[in-house]
Amino acid sequence: MLKRMFAAPDPGRVRLRFATRAVLGIGLAVVLCGLAGHSLVGAVTGGLAALLALFTVTDATVRRQAVTTALLPAVGLPVLAAAAALHDQPVARDLAFLAVVGAGVYARRWGPRGHSLGVFAFMTFFVAQFLRATTDQLPELYAAVVLSVLTAASVRFGLWCYELRIPPAPVPAPPGGTGLARVTTRQAIQATAGAGFALVVGQLVSGQRWYWAVGATWWIFVNTISRGETLVRGFRRILGTVIGIGLGLLMAVPLAGAPVPTAVLLAVCVFGIFYTAAVSYTWMMLCVTLLAELLYGLLGVLEPGLLALRLAETGVGALGAGLAVLFVLPVTTHTVTDAWIQRALHCVHACTAEAAARLAGSPTADPAPHVAELERLLGRVRLSTAPLVHPLNPMRARKHRARRVLALLDACAHEIHGLTTTAAHPEASHDARLAMACRRVEGAVEALTGGGGGSAPASGGSVGDAAADRGPAWGTAPDGGPERGARTGDALTARGTRGASLTGPGGALRGGVRENVPTYAPAPAPALAHLDGLERALAELATPLRAPSGSPLVGA
Repeated sequence: MLKRMFAAPDPGRVRLRFATRAVLGIGLAVVLCGLAGHSLVGAVTGGLAALLALFTVTDATVRRQAVTTALLPAVGLPVLAAAAALHDQPVARDLAFLAVVGAGVYARRWGPRGHSLGVFAFMTFFVAQFLRATTDQLPELYAAVVLSVLTAASVRFGLWCYELRIPPAPVPAPPGGTGLARVTTRQAIQATAGAGFALVVGQLVSGQRWYWAVGATWWIFVNTISRGETLVRGFRRILGTVIGIGLGLLMAVPLAGAPVPTAVLLAVCVFGIFYTAAVSYTWMMLCVTLLAELLYGLLGVLEPGLLALRLAETGVGALGAGLAVLFVLPVTTHTVTDAWIQRALHCVHACTAEAAARLAGSPTADPAPHVAELERLLGRVRLSTAPLVHPLNPMRARKHRARRVLALLDACAHEIHGLTTTAAHPEASHDARLAMACRRVEGAVEALTGGGGGSAPASGGSVGDAAADRGPAWGTAPDGGPERGARTGDALTARGTRGASLTGPGGALRGGVRENVPTYAPAPAPALAHLDGLERALAELATPLRAPSGSPLVGA
């Protein structure tokens, strides 16, 4: 875990900038709240509002991010008013909280903006419980929220808008559907059910801090789709909470709310939350737990017993989320992983088609956007297969197959990157052999995906089944798997740079896909090497994806 935290790549230092800007924006918001005369409760509310404005808004473009940020108070302030007004009416308060949970999760169907507004609405209600806000505090809390969101927006879009130099990176939409087949609808019902369980049991554990259990359930559902992802996230949340509580006993409790050292540690925690969010949920939860402990220290209520209570409530919330995803309209890991792999393979097809058009001389063909989309889709594949490759997964065979699929998809992405670079080179254009090879790769993708369009598959089908329905698209070795020849580099060394780098003796592609392919004069070796590597990776993908019906790639 330490290696993953400190050795994780950070291209362009984006995570470093993200975290540093967060410390700057949140710190400035808290300072301005203090200068405006707000109480400690108002300053805490403002700081959390700034944190959410900088953390949850993930729209693809700066313009959309600015619009979403401007909408945050419009969603959060009415929720804050409702939470404060229902403070002394437990039943109505609890029902309203569950309604906010369900609506917040359901809003994810409208993409990043819906997700951001849903998170802000939930956290506004949560903060009202955390601070025990009442209606007489609403003017101050309103002012703190608006001031802090404006400050965060000024830092993000004015003082330090590094996103202007970064190409837009839209988040892939989750698998679609209608009615209860839609993932966001199922998740909304699951989250509401899980939060209901957490609320009831959490109140039995503590009538004062029950909202911790509801908060744990909510955040476990964030950025997950399948039940496997949710269960793994719940485990990581508990682990991060345990470690954070241990650090709190060593750091937060002895400080007892001392202003200067607490402020320094709060800044470190904010940096850690933002810096580790994309790398390790466990590390992020460690920082969140320590942050909450420091805030309780400032409020004068921190004690060891409170930390034990937080752990118990977190366990209740994780249990509620786990029971919900297992028994309430479950979304299987198999279905979700299958859909993301299907979309990734179609994206490989699109990349290759654009590269072929570029090689044919089309001035408008550009595979670069598809390459960026492929990287994002592979990120979703890794997330959806996390339950399979988790160290605690006892199903070793499925773990091995999942790792094999990930490795081969990464190999496809590597070759696509190289092919895109080669296609952009002027000397590589107008080469008929390369264009033909691209079409062969497109055919290989169609064989794996059943030759469908670019949409995700229906929830009942699988990539492997679709490929199997078309019959064998690749030659097989005696063991039933794809025949494996020499690696790309060895093949090129043996054959030089002839156009037959994709062909065996007599012009036949190894594996028997195509015969009687004419031999051409020398062609650019890098392009043929990338196409050869891509074709081999696709051939090897056929084995793990063509799973027998009784042993799908994932069974979680």
